[in-house]
Amino acid sequence: MTSAVIVGGGPNGLAAAALLAKAGLRVTLFEAADEVGGGTRSHEALLPGLLHDHCSAIHPMAVTSPALQSLDLAGHGLRWRLPEVDCVHPLDDGTAGVLLRSVEDTARMLAADGARYRALVGPSVSHWGELAGEVMRPLLGVPAHPLLLARFGLPTVAPATLLARLFRTPQAQALWAGVAAHALRPLSHPFSSAIGLGILTAGHAAGWAVAEGGSQSIARSLVKVLREHGGEVHTGVRVTDASQLPPADVTLLDLAPGQVARIYGDRLPSRVRTAYQRFRHGPAAFKVDVAVEGGVPWTNAYARRAGTVHLGGPLAEVARAEKAVASGRMPERPFVLVGQQYLADPSRSAGNVHPVWAYAHVPHGYDGDATEAILTQLERFAPGTRERIVALRVTRPADFEAANPNFVGGDILTGAETIPRLVLGARLTFDPYSTGLDGVFLCSAATPPGPGAHGMCGAGAATSALRHLGSRSP
Repeated sequence: MTSAVIVGGGPNGLAAAALLAKAGLRVTLFEAADEVGGGTRSHEALLPGLLHDHCSAIHPMAVTSPALQSLDLAGHGLRWRLPEVDCVHPLDDGTAGVLLRSVEDTARMLAADGARYRALVGPSVSHWGELAGEVMRPLLGVPAHPLLLARFGLPTVAPATLLARLFRTPQAQALWAGVAAHALRPLSHPFSSAIGLGILTAGHAAGWAVAEGGSQSIARSLVKVLREHGGEVHTGVRVTDASQLPPADVTLLDLAPGQVARIYGDRLPSRVRTAYQRFRHGPAAFKVDVAVEGGVPWTNAYARRAGTVHLGGPLAEVARAEKAVASGRMPERPFVLVGQQYLADPSRSAGNVHPVWAYAHVPHGYDGDATEAILTQLERFAPGTRERIVALRVTRPADFEAANPNFVGGDILTGAETIPRLVLGARLTFDPYSTGLDGVFLCSAATPPGPGAHGMCGAGAATSALRHLGSRSP
């Protein structure tokens, strides 16, 4: 029976393992931590019964992921839950940019900018069923829907600050800036619109969903599929050298490129090893989990109903903060993402005490303390928050890396979102999943289409592995 070994049990390693097991391979997965999930783990970090996501929390790209849909995760226990309001970006005057599930409803909220917003995202949302598979795959190749992909792709080339000129109101500009800032790169750079437009389009198609019972539920459902097809999972196994791995027909690595270079060393072709060693990591996350009695008292009413709240002020302020972080400087007012997952999934709360998840963008490897900066941003748009906090926990960049070695220097995206990374992945090649070693493939978020709980990096690598196996058949 054809065999596969998977190293790393994040969402991509798990997706690759489940897909290969479903295809009839004998699959064994090794994970260094005591539990699988990688960025999709959850825990009672502060109080009994209060559930916090460790990293990945809001999943607009995962709901319509072709990889996850093909595995029938709903049939294996996964339930998506949607907040009443997807995302809000409040401003100091009490107004806000408000993102709702419907394009039309969002356009109405954006008033004078509604028609322009509708023109920007509406056509792609209408065709997301055809576009999802095109957008969430390597860009090099022949698209099945070239006109649709071109219509979606042309605006992504623009710097986010340039595309922001499409809008006239500060609310629409700020809303766009906050979504674009998910790329963790300067908003003035080319292609800095790409991730933001992908999130907006997928979000309107399926909502900014959370997994019921925490993001760990995504990992659990993938493990169920894997085991249903005979796959095995071994946790607490840290692989430091390729010689530790059992023989297999194909090996897939849900690892940062630098780890692959260390594990395989001189076995890798020199050009590949050099590329992996030089792989560039991006800015970091500094996270604060808080238990808030009665919820966050946002000044803006829509923010009290939003699953995600972006704190960064107007467009210019967000752009300054992201530029500073990318250049290695800690801004006084960092961009902060706030997750209120309990609004969609009340099972995460303990009575009237609710889990709130917040992280700031900080420089790569930042060793300072951003706790006060995050709390100040919360107080700025929700005065009285401090008085409601009953418990608090900090996760520094070094803590992220310790919990998940793929997050080098606190880079939770597993790589800087540069143009080469967006287009090619970890190195210059027509197959971004190939390591140059026979039967060995990279399947982490360092490969296209990049970070998220969508599992599409794992699916791409699994496809390459199956193609390789097919080419060996007599």
